[in-house]
Amino acid sequence: MSNLWNLSHIQPETRIVLEGETIPEMFWNGVAQRGPKVWMRQKQLGIWRSWTWARTGEAVREIAGGLMHLGFQPGDTASIQANTVIEWVLADLAILSCGGVSNGIYPTDAPSQVQYLCEDSRTSILFVEDDEQLDKALEVRPGLPGLRKIVVFDMDGLHALRDPDVMSLDQLRALGREYNRQQPDELMQRVKACRPGDLAILVYTSGTTGKPKGAMHSQHGLVYTVRGYNTLIARSEADECMCFLPLCHIAERLGGEYFSLYTGAILNFVENPETVPENVREIAPTVFTAVPRVWEKFYSGVMIALKEASPLQQAAYGWAIAVGTRIADKVLAGQPVDGFLKFKFMLARWIALNNVRKLIGIHRSRFLVTGAAPISPELVKWYLALGVPMLEVWGMTESCGASTGVPATRIKPGSIGPAASYNEVKLDPATGEIMVRGDNVFMGYLNQPEKTAETIDSEGWLHTGDVGLVDDEGYFRITDRMKDIIITAGGKNITPSELENELKFSPYITDAVVIGDKRPYLTVIIMIDQDNVEKYAQDHNVPFGNYASLTRAPEVQALIQGEIDRVNRKFARVEQIKKFFLLDTQLSAEDEELTPTMKLKRKLVQQKYSGPIEAMYT
Repeated sequence: MSNLWNLSHIQPETRIVLEGETIPEMFWNGVAQRGPKVWMRQKQLGIWRSWTWARTGEAVREIAGGLMHLGFQPGDTASIQANTVIEWVLADLAILSCGGVSNGIYPTDAPSQVQYLCEDSRTSILFVEDDEQLDKALEVRPGLPGLRKIVVFDMDGLHALRDPDVMSLDQLRALGREYNRQQPDELMQRVKACRPGDLAILVYTSGTTGKPKGAMHSQHGLVYTVRGYNTLIARSEADECMCFLPLCHIAERLGGEYFSLYTGAILNFVENPETVPENVREIAPTVFTAVPRVWEKFYSGVMIALKEASPLQQAAYGWAIAVGTRIADKVLAGQPVDGFLKFKFMLARWIALNNVRKLIGIHRSRFLVTGAAPISPELVKWYLALGVPMLEVWGMTESCGASTGVPATRIKPGSIGPAASYNEVKLDPATGEIMVRGDNVFMGYLNQPEKTAETIDSEGWLHTGDVGLVDDEGYFRITDRMKDIIITAGGKNITPSELENELKFSPYITDAVVIGDKRPYLTVIIMIDQDNVEKYAQDHNVPFGNYASLTRAPEVQALIQGEIDRVNRKFARVEQIKKFFLLDTQLSAEDEELTPTMKLKRKLVQQKYSGPIEAMYT
């Protein structure tokens, strides 16, 4: 396997690569050791601009000085309401360096959510990205007496604004320069005063079944976890990563910002969520972590491009991917790969597979990491066939991110791997629920001790709500969420995620919610992939005027029925989907049906579309 995927470069790292027992201490040690080296890049006006460790340290020092000038005290909370931009990281590290608590707010959150999160976290300073986010903050400011100042990253369109409680990031930095000149030692005194047991960050859960809960993570928990991540799969200063998932989310906060802070891997910030495919090709990351929706989108793009390719190109790809699949099958089965097959794989890469990798932007990737939601095993195998290992990790906000991980030397598609070395993972013998214990487990929910007690038991085990299995090699597999398991009217237990993952493997389906609890048969609500279905409609002369009419076109309905038929053939009759309904509204992260990480909220979707659901059963 190492001859094909060069796994010598995917090794755990057990030594401590950057000293420090708190995030701010680690950061300032990094600035001292790596000063002139590049840490971050961001595209501005079409040009990638670099931030060295020294430049980052200067900006963080000034922002922290500005916060101290405003009276920001150790233990105070500041929130950041912005997209994934470098300023998010600068503000975050400045807050932590002051001994404060850093909280993230999704830029897609409505004003009412902004008010709740600021109120619940007792936010005194709010960083916002631009005029759009400022409008939300100003709308709810009267209900937030504890909010003292709003700091704006991007002042475009706001230069005429005169508000004593609103200032630009540049103004805050100017105040900080003067404060640090007068009090040159205070910042480092604050950094040294931070203790491992101090509350460092709040990460609010999506709140699909009620108000969001603020998961509290300590300085020790964060440092312990990023050191642990390096024992799963090491990164180094030579690695290029992409930063594009929301920094409010535990995946990018830990696996992106803090993990790269620890290892020195370069963080490249995409322009915006829509430019991810283009930016991937520009950056060509050596390590690429993303959610299944991104991997599904790349696969769909390749499949659509193939349909426009010449017959010769299609034939070349067909032969090449078949060779790659044979290699993947043998490697996954632990069987040796003979020299002739290796030669054919080299030829397959030269003829087609390398071009596919370049089309996606993963031609330099040592490995790919997927997490945050289940992924189709077939999709993992497809990337393997291209010659790039895809490693699945599993965890949650409350476990500080990854708690299990698939090692590159023994990949099992459909598995989330064995427990990471830095925590314990076991199944509840009565329910099959997956439980986690370790220093990475969170401190509890802010202001909600009863919810904390429900989640962490007396022995320190975190009850995750995921149901799973474990094999004789210690590899865990998620079967479903406890609350999502379907029991049909006939008494059959069905895990909807298996069906949903198969459906999402289709280039025409973005998401799916299977229905059937206490029902005579299964149905499904489907969100189509707009780009791919529109292209299908155009190629087949299907008339449509807007998104809603596209979903209602008989040809599109037949297209989706064909995809469901394909999936049904893999399941027993009682597990097959009998009817479906296409969402006729084009959803975005601002819509209540989607979580900030773009997953359909199962319960909300079932409630909101109860009419169409009932129609599928009458």
